[in-house]
Amino acid sequence: MARYTGPVCKLCRRESQKLFLKGQKCYTEKCPIERRAYPPGQHGPAQARRRKQSDYAVQLREKQKVKRIYGLPEKQFRTLFEHANNREGITGENMLIALESRLDNVVFRLGFAASRNQARQLVRHRHVEVNGRIVDVPSAQVNPGDEISVKPKSRDLAVVQGALEARTRPDLPEWLALDEKKRVGRMTRRPTRQDIPLAVQEQLIVELYSK
Repeated sequence: MARYTGPVCKLCRRESQKLFLKGQKCYTEKCPIERRAYPPGQHGPAQARRRKQSDYAVQLREKQKVKRIYGLPEKQFRTLFEHANNREGITGENMLIALESRLDNVVFRLGFAASRNQARQLVRHRHVEVNGRIVDVPSAQVNPGDEISVKPKSRDLAVVQGALEARTRPDLPEWLALDEKKRVGRMTRRPTRQDIPLAVQEQLIVELYSK
């Protein structure tokens, strides 16, 4: 599956805000968006001077922002949206809760990885267990009561130790519990929209896909 492998700071500049795609480094390093507050590319400064965007452009940028934060390609993101749309409740909130409940995101939120991209690699390389069994699918949904752990042979990995020791990002979410010494976490309940610290307007994404 193709994924973006270029400079992640360009993605932040394209969305005109810090997306914290480098994880903890974004809290300690000066971001290029602070020096060049306009989209990347030859026509970036001209785009920044435009006074008004169309409704479609605003909706598209909101969708692209959420996709980039969680590191999903378009097809996978659209599929997740359709599943959220078919469930009871508010579609936009269902979508964000499903994104937060992904295994790679939970590994990141627990602090086992410095970024979601790094968490995805840990899962893919079979370093993560769910309820005592290795799961190598980053998109796997974690349910309340599930135990997420770094497998015993991987607990001393430098990336895991470094991520836990350098925790400068916000505290552990209320819907997760962590035993840092044993490298074991648990989802105590399903997250709500109030638990998700994202400054996004998910309704714009719903409107975009509903056209």
